[in-house]
Amino acid sequence: MTIHPQIPSSDDVPSLKALLLEKDRSLNEKDKRISLLEEQVRLLKHKRFGASSEKSDDQAELFNEVEATDTTDADDISVEETDTIQHERRKSRGRKPLPEDLPRVRIEHDLADSDKICDCGCALTRIGEDISEQLDIIPATVQVLQHARQKYACKACESTVRIAPLPSQPIPKSNASAGLLAYIATAKYQDALPLHRQESIFRRMDVDIPRNTLANWMMRCGDLISPLIAELDREIRRGKIIQCDETPLQVLKEPDKPPSSQSYMWIRRSGGPDRSIVLFDYADSRAGSIAAGLLDGFSGYLQTDDYAGYHATGRQEVITHLGCWAHARRKFVEAQKAATSKDKKAKRISKADVAINFIARLYAVEKQAKHISREDRYTLRQELSVPLLKALREWLDKTLHSTLPKGALGTALGYLDKNWEKLIRYTDDGDVNIDNNLAENAIRPFVIGRKNLVI
Repeated sequence: MTIHPQIPSSDDVPSLKALLLEKDRSLNEKDKRISLLEEQVRLLKHKRFGASSEKSDDQAELFNEVEATDTTDADDISVEETDTIQHERRKSRGRKPLPEDLPRVRIEHDLADSDKICDCGCALTRIGEDISEQLDIIPATVQVLQHARQKYACKACESTVRIAPLPSQPIPKSNASAGLLAYIATAKYQDALPLHRQESIFRRMDVDIPRNTLANWMMRCGDLISPLIAELDREIRRGKIIQCDETPLQVLKEPDKPPSSQSYMWIRRSGGPDRSIVLFDYADSRAGSIAAGLLDGFSGYLQTDDYAGYHATGRQEVITHLGCWAHARRKFVEAQKAATSKDKKAKRISKADVAINFIARLYAVEKQAKHISREDRYTLRQELSVPLLKALREWLDKTLHSTLPKGALGTALGYLDKNWEKLIRYTDDGDVNIDNNLAENAIRPFVIGRKNLVI
């Protein structure tokens, strides 16, 4: 009998067992690989065709006893029910009243004289009126400001002529008023209306302002506002809290860079409760040296996502690096969306559901602490948030090593474990926030209009 050299003989039992174990391990690895690829396909489909909202199912937010499937260690998990964990949707009914400070234009509607006679022949008496309000708008009106400078001369000696000085102008020898410049800058940078569209809008008003003129005005305005920006930059570095974020930006004509390359807009936002400062800074890269330069001289709390560019700066002794629970939650929402349709139809509580429920409870505490003093907020967090974090940490330790690290859930668990110390630091100070959402909200209008503002 001829025996294949790679297959042990029937008498070599240990070798046969080893071969079977190796085949079994290979099949298991293939199954894991297939499951991971299927999960990635489901997540990509959801990102491409599904809703972009991060709101999870009510099931994951409202249950009181949380249990995780597919793990024996999760059967005993329960989180103490508190009054702070009640998420209620309140729908506003009816139309909101119009602001009282808006000017009112009274338009009276009266009956015809013939209708003011009753059927019995008597004249009707006015007993009141019904008032309904409509919101109206006056379109932008273009006007010309004429600066009439009075001139005086001495008729005796005929050698002295004096003229009233022209008030200081934003751009000397330009026909653009301060109001026009503010209008253009607001439309471009706040409302994401590019200059070529504004050129067309002005043309409809029979005003010809070429796009290159508009661009030159904006550059001159940048020079004018630079002292204010420099002062705001100094002020934000002197503050207690800075939140940072960044977003890609395409620049078409940048020296030594192809048009398809990415540049970045960086944002710094002061996180203090008293007053907020939001500063945008352009950079041609996302390197950590950019973050280091923007935060040079700052000492206090730095709150960011887990982008590695902030790590070196966050490790400085004068800086306390805070994490962002919104980003941590986002990872579990992705894992929830990547779950199989079979699990969703069965409505089984997954590990992602458990984590989202824990995080929802932490945010419920923050909702309760929103309008109280920093001292009371610190106390409330110590009483409610710290025990929740302790329970979440215990669950994480039980769950982390029983989950595939490369899947969506494993990635979420790994993110939570890696950033744990930065994520729990918000409970140490009543002034800091649970997440970096204020910075993300500040940069969102720029992101929405980014395609309009390709420079």
